[in-house]
Amino acid sequence: MEDRKLKKVLSSVDLLVLALGAMLGWGWVVLSGTWITSAGSMGAVIAFVIGGFLVVCVGLNYAELASAMPKVGGEHEYVHRALGKNFSFVASWAITLGYVSVATFEAVALPTVIDYLLPNYQAGYLWTIAGWDVHLNWVLIGSVGALIITGINYLGLKQAAVLQTVFTLMIVGVGLLLIFGSGFLGDTANLSPAFSGGMGGIMTVLVMVPFLFVGFDVIPQVAEEANLPRKSIGRFLIISVVGAILFYLAVALGVGLGLSPSQLANSELASADAMASLFNSDVFAQILILGGVAGIITSWNSFIIGGSRVLYAMAKSGMLPAWFARLHPKYHTPSNAILFIGVLSMLAPLLGRSALVWIVDAGGLGIVVAYFFVALSFIVLRKKEPKMERPFRAAKSPIYGYLALVLSLGFIVLYLPGMPAALIWPYEWIMVAGWGLVGAFFFIQMNRGVYEKKSTTVKEKAL
Repeated sequence: MEDRKLKKVLSSVDLLVLALGAMLGWGWVVLSGTWITSAGSMGAVIAFVIGGFLVVCVGLNYAELASAMPKVGGEHEYVHRALGKNFSFVASWAITLGYVSVATFEAVALPTVIDYLLPNYQAGYLWTIAGWDVHLNWVLIGSVGALIITGINYLGLKQAAVLQTVFTLMIVGVGLLLIFGSGFLGDTANLSPAFSGGMGGIMTVLVMVPFLFVGFDVIPQVAEEANLPRKSIGRFLIISVVGAILFYLAVALGVGLGLSPSQLANSELASADAMASLFNSDVFAQILILGGVAGIITSWNSFIIGGSRVLYAMAKSGMLPAWFARLHPKYHTPSNAILFIGVLSMLAPLLGRSALVWIVDAGGLGIVVAYFFVALSFIVLRKKEPKMERPFRAAKSPIYGYLALVLSLGFIVLYLPGMPAALIWPYEWIMVAGWGLVGAFFFIQMNRGVYEKKSTTVKEKAL
């Protein structure tokens, strides 16, 4: 059977909105109140400045490597070339945890929006998890949403990119309305207290940053499907990172200016309540929620794209069953990998609303582990292959690699037991341990050559 290949269908605009839309998801709507109550208005800003610096350093590593190796799978390819197959598996499996966590997060976030728009609509009680009652119609909203997004990605990357452009423009427009509204109508007295919870408060926000900013690395995942010069791939990656940092900083300040501490304490969706307070109308809260819905769609869309490409690349390398390497004969999409992430998204709402925070933290750990290995690969390749063609070069020296390495390691430590922002026991550790155990099984099988043998005989064959 003739090998099928991924199509080069993405333009520069497609790349930019894929990354920007991924980073500007639903988190800025549902978590903004937590940022300020945990760390204070200025504490939240400091957390985003520190976290943004990490993301820029890591982003520069990605930008150079993506332009040098525009291959599907991104970090899978970079770590494989620099450190070998075993480390590549660890990094790839870790970033896949991050991607799957975002996709499942959005499946839980979507019905959470409906809670705000239609209070007390829930019916069909199923069970209670962590003090939150899960209802059938609540679950169905998230699961049906997952089905639709999965279907769009199954049918083609270009269709998904068009969807991404429309909804990213919605997010930016609504976000600017909040930002400019707070600038003209906000009260600086609301910014007090500037700090809350000391360093522990700042770290509580800081530990969310990798999850909130994950998305720029979707560009490397689809680099093989981008129809533009290699140098531009790195350039657009950095533009998307800087844009997201400025957006989050402005939203944190905007919500701080729009709501008093007492209002924040009683707010479920602080960004929406800030809009209503600033413009003295609940209509503006509904407008912001529509922007949040757009963010759910863009983030969901991007991470099904990114996650499916990593799984596809791992299977092509003999790290996972060949089933994940199947390309659809008509749509040229990694259809089985897309279906895998889609099914996990459909199941996520069964965990209830409490899963939002668990997924953020568990996925964040996977993301920073992958960032660590990318930074290490950046440094190793600078030494091992100094003459490798690098259309986008981060700097003459590997300084950004070392900075990203140290900062990534620091973020990993924040998740460990005993730290103020440690993963919550048992829920978050169960998620991480479960993902790790599944990965350990695949890792052992990979080293036994099981998948490599099968992939040579079932190469991209339709199952």
